[in-house]
Formats: sequence, structure tokens, C-alpha cells
Amino acid sequence: MTYRAPVQDALFVMQELAGLGQMYQWEGCEDATPETAQAVLEECARLNEEVIAPLNWTGDVQPSSFEAGQVRATPGFQDAFRQYTAGGWQGLHHPSAYGGQGLPKLIHAACTEFVNAANTSFALCPLLTDGAIEALLTAGSEAQKACYIPPMIEGRWTGTMNLTEPQAGSDLSLVRTRAEPQPDGSYKLFGTKIFITWGEHDMAENIVHLVLARVAGAPEGVKGISLFICPKFLVQADGSLGARNDVQCVSIEHKMGIKASPTAVLQFGDGGGAVGYLVGEENRGLEYMFVMMNAARFGVGVQGIAVADRAYQRAVRYAHDRVQSRPVDGSMSKAAPIIHHPDVRRMLMTMRALSEGCRAMALVAAGAHDAAHAHPDAEVRRDSQAFYEFMVPLIKGYSTEMSLEVTSLGVQVHGGMGFIEETGAAQHYRDAKILTIYEGTTAIQANDLVGRKTVRDGGAQAKALAAQVAATEAELLAREDAQARAVAHRLAAAREDFLAVVDFMVAQSRSQPNAVYAGSVPYLMLAGNLVAGWQMARALLAAQAAASRGEGTNFLTAKVLTACFYADHVLPRTRGWREAIVGGAEALLAMPLEAF
Repeated sequence: MTYRAPVQDALFVMQELAGLGQMYQWEGCEDATPETAQAVLEECARLNEEVIAPLNWTGDVQPSSFEAGQVRATPGFQDAFRQYTAGGWQGLHHPSAYGGQGLPKLIHAACTEFVNAANTSFALCPLLTDGAIEALLTAGSEAQKACYIPPMIEGRWTGTMNLTEPQAGSDLSLVRTRAEPQPDGSYKLFGTKIFITWGEHDMAENIVHLVLARVAGAPEGVKGISLFICPKFLVQADGSLGARNDVQCVSIEHKMGIKASPTAVLQFGDGGGAVGYLVGEENRGLEYMFVMMNAARFGVGVQGIAVADRAYQRAVRYAHDRVQSRPVDGSMSKAAPIIHHPDVRRMLMTMRALSEGCRAMALVAAGAHDAAHAHPDAEVRRDSQAFYEFMVPLIKGYSTEMSLEVTSLGVQVHGGMGFIEETGAAQHYRDAKILTIYEGTTAIQANDLVGRKTVRDGGAQAKALAAQVAATEAELLAREDAQARAVAHRLAAAREDFLAVVDFMVAQSRSQPNAVYAGSVPYLMLAGNLVAGWQMARALLAAQAAASRGEGTNFLTAKVLTACFYADHVLPRTRGWREAIVGGAEALLAMPLEAF
């Protein structure tokens, strides 16, 4: 099945909702003109459609293989990765001082969706490398930056993130990998890390492992964790590669999805100690690693949007081709393509509305990230940073949970054929499941949203967001248009549900913490639904304005109708979540543990 990158929709959101049109006026963003963005997205689409997407099915049936400590990537991946990095895509938003192109996160986020939709397993390699680069830019020494970042941007080296251990999953206070200081200032690392994405492969000449470990005598818990660079091959003073480091891949996992992405078990120090180099200061490793983790969390949310859109495209094509049964309205006297049937259209519209809503949410957040770093007004920078931080758990949590719903609907549209692997619909469903788990499960994102993003400031940022939603409602109501007014009423009801839950969370966080956190994931889903619906409402306003200027196209009509569908069919879900959160904790917590 041919993948087509949603260039037009991405550009519409970037221009109309995410502030692309003003970005080139900011210092450091001069190259980010709408014309540049269009050229970049079109070229990115071409690469992914023609080179990377055709390898998606190949990777599922011929996954990465492991033998005698060596991992071989899926056939075709090496050449695709060479083309990807030669085109400058790894360095798209990284500083030009290290060989990157220095473009805003907004443009990079759209391109990230395209590569993930084309081939999620492939895209994980550059995603982890991006995170490693971000962490070193934040906490690495000048020498470390100069040594490691340019080769990663060039694609000669890749990066990984080594947190998880057999006994330490999400609870990193249990990390046991130890680091022993050496006289030359380096460290020897000893331990086992699991679930290391692209932790071993043959697509690049070196792999830069960023490793969490504990120095002897460090404080207990997360306060005693440090971050180390531990390359697969040691780097000589002139930048050339030297001896193989004492880090070995001992196995790769056999997974239900993303099969072409090798998930490695890495053993450090079995031959006398893996050489590592401290990043920043001792005992601040988790702080530094969170830079990488937050970048990855945003990226995984975009993965969810990408897989959802790919599943939608496949389902639409099948619905146009599959002939089954006569339409219930009698409009055709013989069996028709199933897209004529109301429930198939309901499923397709749900898939489309959820995907477009989350795309808009993610790109608007990316634009806020850029504003937080480059806008000339300090107040705007501050507000944009607060908005972006609030959005990250929504993008990671809601978008990935959304992808499960959309890919499941994709299988359902195919009917029995969706359960057959050869149609490809099942692969999207299987690939999507991991997205709600890695880089912090949905519950971890929800706990962050409740504790750090809502309760800590007494709901101030949540209510500031609600005020922005209310301003959009006012714009909708000002229109002499039935569609806009209907969307405004749905949006207002969802906003009221959101505010009621925020008040509940803030009021009960100390006296009833179990009741509050019992509703954390429903709260995340409610908030994500509201924000995606808010962006769809803004898109409706922008599409109607464009149409009023005579820019009438099928795209604008579809955008308005999709926003209306979201308002009528998706936004009302907030009422159920509100009731479950505010009034449902007792039933959730009442069951004695021994009765389970």
C-alpha cells in the first residue's frame, strides 16, 4: 500500500495554528519561512514515500537478526539510512555549529511524523539519536559536544538511551549499574541494561550509549545517579575509532510489533569494565537524562499520530475498493464499496478526526517550544514554555492511546481481512501498542500531568489553557454560522468538564491522593481530547476564513466537516471521564486486594 505524507494538512496547521508565518522574524529562525517549510516537507515526503515506506512490511517479515553478538538490520535499511542522513534529516533542527541545519522544532516535528508513518521501526534509530544529541547539547562539555555530536548528525554514529535494568523499569531509584572512577578521569562501567532501542546494529560505524549508573558512595535513590557516555568503539584524540569498548549485546527481544527495530540487552564490563565518560556533574544524571526523555516523549507522541494516519490511509483505500452489501438507503441496487455504509464512514471519520486533532495539538506545541526559545518578548517565552511543558504528557499519552483506537478501527474496517497479516492493517495495530508503554507509560504521563502540571501550581496553567479555549469559543460564537456555533457549544461543555476535574484534583490532592490518582489517566484523556478538539475548532475558523477569501477547495471543506465531526462525536466523551473521575474513585478503590 502506498503511503502519502499529509503535507497539505501539516502546512495548514503550521501556518494557520502554530505560528510559522511569524517565526522567520525571530533571531535564529530567519530560515524558517513558509516557503522553506514547504520545500523541506515536500522533499521529506518524497524520501519517505519512495525509499523508507516500502521497507515497512519488509521489516515486519524480515526483522533485525542477532547472531554471535552481532545485529544485522533488515535488508534495505542500511541504504535507506544512508540516504536519510546524507539528506541532512538527522540534523534538521540541531545547531549549525555542529553540522545541523538549525531549523525550528515545528518543521522537524512534521518531518518526524512522515518518517514514523513510513516506517516506525526505522524511525526509532534517528529518534534516539536526536535525544542523545539534545542531552549532550544541554549537559556535555565543549569537548564532548565537538567529539560526539557532529558524527551523529552526519549519520556515521547513532545514539542510545540506557536507563532500564532487569530490576529497574520505571523506578530508576533501583538502578544498580555501577561506575568506578579511574586515574585518567574516565570511569569503568559494570552492569546490565535492557530494552535498549537500536542498542546494536550495522547501520553506522559507532554507537554512542548514554548510560545511567551509580558511582560508589553516591546517595541512595535517584539523587545518586550519574550520566555517562559509553561508545561502542572508543574514540581517539584525532576523532578516529579505536578499540572495541567492553559493552556487548547479549540478545535482542522478540516483540509483537516494531520488529525491525532491534531492542537489545547490553552487558557492560564483563571484560574488565566498559570505559565511560561523565556527562556534567556526578549525581545529576537523571536531571540530564530527562532532557533526552522529554524529547523522546514528544517524539513518541508524534509516532502515535504517524501510525494512526498510516492506518487511516490504508483503511480508506480498502473501503473504496471492498464491495460488500447494498446501501441501506436504497441508493444503489447492487453491492457497493463499503465506504457507502454509515458505520464504515463513522469509523473512518473517527480515525481521521482523531489523527488530525492530535497532529494539530503536537504541531502547535512544537511551535510553542520554538517561541519559548526564540520569541523576542520575554513574557511570551515564559508563557510558551509553560504551555509546552503542560502539553508534553498530553501529546505522549493521549496521542499514543489515540493510535491504539485508530489502528484498531483500521483492522475493523478491513473486517476479517484485517485479521490477516498480509493486508498490513494488523501491523499498524501491533506497532502502536508499544507507544503507550515506552518512554513512560500512559499512567506515568498522567501522574506527571496531575502532580507537576496541575496540582503543584494550584491548577493555574490548566486554567490558563482553559481561558484560551474560551477565547476560541467566543470567536466561534461571533460567526454567523451554524457549524461554528455548534462547535462552540460542544467545546464549552468539554471545557467545563475539564475545569471541574481540575478543581477536584487541586482540592482533593492532599486529603484523598488515591482518589485523585485513580482518575489520573481519565484526566489525561479528557485534557488531550479537549486540546485536540480546541485545535480542530481553530482549524475550522481558519478554513472558513480561507474559504471566505475565495480559496474554496475540497481540503478546506473537509477540514470544516472533520472539525464538526470531532465536536459531535469525540468531544462529548469528556462528560463520561468527568463523572468517572469526580464520582468514581470509591468504586475503583473499594475492592479488597485479596479479592482480585
